Amino acid sequence: MAFLKYSLIRLALFVPLFALFVYLELGWLLAVLCAGMMAFAISFLFFQKQRDAAAASLHQRFSGKAKPLRSAGEVDDADAEDRLVDAHPDITVNKDNRPKDA
Repeated sequence: MAFLKYSLIRLALFVPLFALFVYLELGWLLAVLCAGMMAFAISFLFFQKQRDAAAASLHQRFSGKAKPLRSAGEVDDADAEDRLVDAHPDITVNKDNRPKDA
């Protein structure tokens, strides 16, 4: 959530600056470059707490200690397997014996 918040702050800085530079007729490419550099500088100078929180959340997500994200399909499959095993105790699910992809 911290990464999203910091990204929205950067976007909120970039859009009006970009509109201003387009209004000043700098050209699209130069407007993008100038707005991007100014949004970066402003966020770097004034939003250190949010930047650090965003970096910490990314570090936590990619450090290997985070809880894995599961898609809706994976959750549905796991629930179906659980119901099958609960309904038929003689059936076992062994994921290690799946055929390998060729």
